Amino acid sequence: MVRETKIEISRAITMKTAPVMKGSLFISLLFHCLLLISLQKTFHINWIKEPLRVYHVEMIRLPVDELDKDGAGNRLSKNMTKEEHNENTEDTISLDTKDSRYTSYAKIIKSRLMQNWKYPKEAWENLIEGEITILFSIDRQGGLLDLTIMEPSRYEILDNETTHTIRTSAPFPPFPGSVTVKKLNIRANFSYRLGAKRQVSNESIQRNQL
Repeated sequence: MVRETKIEISRAITMKTAPVMKGSLFISLLFHCLLLISLQKTFHINWIKEPLRVYHVEMIRLPVDELDKDGAGNRLSKNMTKEEHNENTEDTISLDTKDSRYTSYAKIIKSRLMQNWKYPKEAWENLIEGEITILFSIDRQGGLLDLTIMEPSRYEILDNETTHTIRTSAPFPPFPGSVTVKKLNIRANFSYRLGAKRQVSNESIQRNQL
């Protein structure tokens, strides 16, 4: 009888404590869920694994030994030719130059001058002879930039005829591809001679009057 009474008391206690245990278990589960959510936000825990992204960055830089500097401190490629570097400069030649870059163009200039050059009538009638050295400059389009008498003759009439010939011959043809400078200075000698055949000498342009 006593044993049956104990079993009934135990069942009654179990029935009374069951809801409390269930509530405690629910509260415990809820607490742990909130704790896990808090930890995930704090430490950025990823439950789903994502593939690792890899980025390849390539930096391109010219080798230092392929660059050089000119006299002004500007960087120049070693592959740049002398003609390319001289595109912003000038050069001085004679009409009888042997430089292969200018020979064909010098012949064209000389031919143009010969077509427009005349022996002044007054100088011929007064038996005036002389020689003049002149320097003139032209641009890439063949335009006359400036004109300077380097060695004048003794007679103004011959000097004037020479400058007139050059101005009348301009503009000259544009530079060919072999001429890379922007300004070309041409030194020419004009020789006025009487009593001989008309000819062009190797050292100067010579105008002869019979």
